[in-house]
Amino acid sequence: MIQFKRLDHMLICIPEGATEQARAFYGDVLRLEEIPGNHPSGAIWFNIADIQLHIREEAGGNYSKRHPAFEVTNLAEAKQELERNGLAIEYSSEIDGRQRFFFRDPFDNRIELLEFIG
Repeated sequence: MIQFKRLDHMLICIPEGATEQARAFYGDVLRLEEIPGNHPSGAIWFNIADIQLHIREEAGGNYSKRHPAFEVTNLAEAKQELERNGLAIEYSSEIDGRQRFFFRDPFDNRIELLEFIG
């Protein structure tokens, strides 16, 4: 059984070339605190309440990388449970302090599970 703890972050996608416009909107208009760093795939990250909002450019298409990310208590057990149910596990770039993987639901929605380490 997968033990979910909380929503950790959401990734939303913007058109290619729109990162500075997104930074201005989310930072200046919504006044979210930007999280500095060299984030995967050129993303920009913001704190929003007790979760993070990740924003990155993506070309159009039906197989999007948009996703919610849920923190779980035991990532290895979650992986075993999903694989027992025939789901394919996908990996992506590493993020310091977190182990993570992705899977897709039957409707091709991408979902990330993660566990904080160390």
